[in-house]
Amino acid sequence: MQVHPEAPVQEPRPVQRSEIALDGVERRFGRRSTVVALRGLDLRVEAGEVLAVVGPSGCGKSTLLELVAGLQQPDAGSVSVTGATAYMPQRDLLLPWRDALGNAALALECQGLGRRDARERAGALFARFGLAEFERARPSELSGGMRQRVAFLRTLLPGRPVLLLDEPFGALDSITRTSMQGWLAGALAAEPRTVLLVTHDVEEAVLLADRVAVLSPRPGRVVAELDVRLARPRRRRDALGDPAFVELVRRALDVLAVGA
Repeated sequence: MQVHPEAPVQEPRPVQRSEIALDGVERRFGRRSTVVALRGLDLRVEAGEVLAVVGPSGCGKSTLLELVAGLQQPDAGSVSVTGATAYMPQRDLLLPWRDALGNAALALECQGLGRRDARERAGALFARFGLAEFERARPSELSGGMRQRVAFLRTLLPGRPVLLLDEPFGALDSITRTSMQGWLAGALAAEPRTVLLVTHDVEEAVLLADRVAVLSPRPGRVVAELDVRLARPRRRRDALGDPAFVELVRRALDVLAVGA
């Protein structure tokens, strides 16, 4: 089922090739594969698109990301990804014995770049990511929002075209979360990528994405897609007063309520 706002305010995006394609995907768990996390899931993410996935707890959202990242394999159906992926899990997973700069540079070191060169490349972006003067700080000395910025910089640095973000702000307080949503919107506008974002926050999904896919309760499948034809980046303060934004959030919540 396709759901669209009644009054689009942005010209439709041109049709592009799919960067991510899932067809008839099923994923089962348990000793006898009795727990079905996903079943009959079809999903497309176009090149350069930001797609947010929302759904009830336990519907297989994180499993979906791990399938796209290649960390799991489907029991049925197919998963196709064009281009290398960079995966940012729910926890920032910063190494406590490395400073912020060393943590951000780690992805480049894993690609074979020397430690000094990796730190130089990462350090050149610290001010842009709001981390200036915190290069030498240990993770324990950083706020939750700053830790997430370091983790996101680490995810971006290898230059992979497909980003997989799993509840990137789920552990943050509401004030920090709002700030980080605005920051991420700006970062994605400055560094366009194909993004698959999992979140339990419907407003966050509509705020950040070009399109929102709503999953059913387990076993998860796509039951609605909402086109967000609003110019990005979006500021929450402005969006909350926009009738088109409010209507999209309401429609997503209505779909979730029906499936609850």
